[in-house]
Amino acid sequence: ELTEILNAFLRSLPTRERQVFICHYWYCDTIKDISRQFGFTQSKVKMMLSRTRAKLLDHLEKQEVYI
Repeated sequence: ELTEILNAFLRSLPTRERQVFICHYWYCDTIKDISRQFGFTQSKVKMMLSRTRAKLLDHLEKQEVYI
């Protein structure tokens, strides 16, 4: 069930945001590597990840999943 909730969340993200999130949290790419790969500053990557984590928390709470 949690897998479906996470997959639905990832599908709802804009493509670049999803790619950055997956690179960091699935493939364990560093902020530096991600910034080079996408042509973003490291600050932008950090901010994207922070905002995406906040969205994920909100999504999980709406689905009544508490970690």
